[in-house]
Amino acid sequence: MLGTILLLLALAKPVCPSPDSMASQRAEALKRLLEVFGMEDPPPPPAHFKQPPQYMVDLFNTVANADGVTKNPDILEGNTVRSFLDKTDGEKMRFFFILSSVAKNEKILTAELHLFRLWPRATNGPKRHHFCQVSVYQVLEKSEPDAPGGKKLLAARLVSLQGSGWEVFAITQAVRDWTEDESSNQGLLVTVQGLGGSPLDPPPLQFASGKDHHESKKPMLVLFTDDGRRGVSLPMAGFPGGSRPPRAALTGLRSTRSLDRLQPCQRHPLSVDFEEIGWSGWIISPRGYNAYHCKGSCPFPLGENMRPTNHATVQSIINALKLSEGVSSPCCVPDKLYSINLLYFDDDENVVLKQYDDMVAGSCGCH
Repeated sequence: MLGTILLLLALAKPVCPSPDSMASQRAEALKRLLEVFGMEDPPPPPAHFKQPPQYMVDLFNTVANADGVTKNPDILEGNTVRSFLDKTDGEKMRFFFILSSVAKNEKILTAELHLFRLWPRATNGPKRHHFCQVSVYQVLEKSEPDAPGGKKLLAARLVSLQGSGWEVFAITQAVRDWTEDESSNQGLLVTVQGLGGSPLDPPPLQFASGKDHHESKKPMLVLFTDDGRRGVSLPMAGFPGGSRPPRAALTGLRSTRSLDRLQPCQRHPLSVDFEEIGWSGWIISPRGYNAYHCKGSCPFPLGENMRPTNHATVQSIINALKLSEGVSSPCCVPDKLYSINLLYFDDDENVVLKQYDDMVAGSCGCH
């Protein structure tokens, strides 16, 4: 009799998962989460501390709030912005950018060359010039009939010789050529000429480049692309409020404690902490975000506060009156989803801003 009781107690005792199975489950969960973010493996953290380009930080702050939730879905062109720093140290106004991290499925929408204009040099002679012409050329592998001298003009305009600041030139076609044929990427050439087209020696206008200038002022290529991963399930909209959850709530992929199931359908916190997941080394912003989740009952009769669809209303009636077998009550699910933005270092330590659709439950309803 005692043996039978012990056997029953052993069978009734809950079995705790082994450390190996828990580690395997965690690894599988993180793999699935990476797939949501369109990655196979997490990028390694930069070998040394790197300050992201201020342009990319400002763009992130314009597009998203502190949690990374999109303020306005129409600000970005496409869903990805990539930045690349010059690899030549700007010798003789030649610039070269390595684009190997651009995926084959990404559509190049716009490409911009960002050059920081330095304060003009002090000269002893009279100032005869207030503007000069800056031209940007695509360097070709060999001379072509319509591009003498082994270069093709991409952009040209007059630039003021007063003050300093960023100058942006559109070079979209050149980048499209480079992504289609990597071997055709011979870089860019920038020239500075007088108003009549004659070279100025020394040139009155200089751009920050090389090792003598701060990283934040170095030449940069910015690509606006789209990888075709746009969400289509629910409309995307700006996130109202979206205050950051308290630090105590940021506990990886855990929600708040279960509430009484009799509570009506409503939104509850669901915090994601990138540091606890182990991604803080390569994600610049945000440090985490509140994804929210929907929980609660959808009792008959469904009120307007439960935001029911017509289908859910009919289903609720059928369920309540037992008019058909096997028909459950409607479910509490998100009926509005918002996108989030990540600013991060990729495998080549380039800074990327990427927008992911349908990541935050904006509101809940009975469906």
